Amino acid sequence: MAGRDEIAALKRRLGRVGVWTSTLSGEPASFEREAAAELESLGYGALWIGETPKSKEALTHAAILLGATRRLTIATGIANIWARDATAAANGASALAEAYDGRFVLGLGVSHAPAVSARGHDYEKPVSAMRAYLDAMDATEYEGPLPQPAPRLLAALRTRMLELAAERAHGAHPYFVTPEHTARARAALGPDPVLAPEQTVVLDTDPERARRTARRFMKLYLGLPNYTNNLRDLGWSEDDVAGGGSDALVDAIVAWGEPDTIIERVRAHLDAGADHVCVQALADTPRDTLADLRVLAQVGIATP
Repeated sequence: MAGRDEIAALKRRLGRVGVWTSTLSGEPASFEREAAAELESLGYGALWIGETPKSKEALTHAAILLGATRRLTIATGIANIWARDATAAANGASALAEAYDGRFVLGLGVSHAPAVSARGHDYEKPVSAMRAYLDAMDATEYEGPLPQPAPRLLAALRTRMLELAAERAHGAHPYFVTPEHTARARAALGPDPVLAPEQTVVLDTDPERARRTARRFMKLYLGLPNYTNNLRDLGWSEDDVAGGGSDALVDAIVAWGEPDTIIERVRAHLDAGADHVCVQALADTPRDTLADLRVLAQVGIATP
């Protein structure tokens, strides 16, 4: 595990609330730069970026955003370990850490069986694969100047990966989770490691419309065993995860309603043991997403 001083410094850099997005990658770099600079000015502590086979490559994408900001932490949420070998990940992260004064955080994940098999890899033992990847990263000799290595977090939902995150990283970045999961994750990690769950939100007070938006988002994830197995561990039934998700599950995964309601959900994660919450706002376009994030910042979500 990373040292306590390193972890405490990372918690300060991240702040209490950040933004998680997968939509910026599809926009021109010029738009992304403006968006990142605005999110920094709104007081969010970090910007988390996803990676898919169709998106910008994660470390290159991070460099675009780091270059457009001065204080904002940029974190991969996550960089897929099957998309680049461990040496490339270690050296790329080190280059960004050195160039941008420690504002880069390397979030790593094992992705999901369909995406991994499409790349020609075997997904049978994800925890073992992550451990071996971290071993190879640690064995990499980086020749450039490096005042401080980039912090790393692991995408982790269940006990074994959470324990690995505590043992071999600065902490964990769970996705598609509830405050109840956050409490379990904190217990598995122990008191020190960073716990930075993602929380999806919809700024809409109409129940039918908000849940419809949420179900469109949830459809992909409810088809992936990593997430459904985790939900079953938390006590959700087969009926809850079927058919796009029960209303109760939708409401538990996606916070919707007035800004104050969304802030309450963020506080619930923090009260359950999170150090930092990554807010993913669902909207029709990236510009609409930015508008919602402005509204949330104006009511104090960045300092809940």
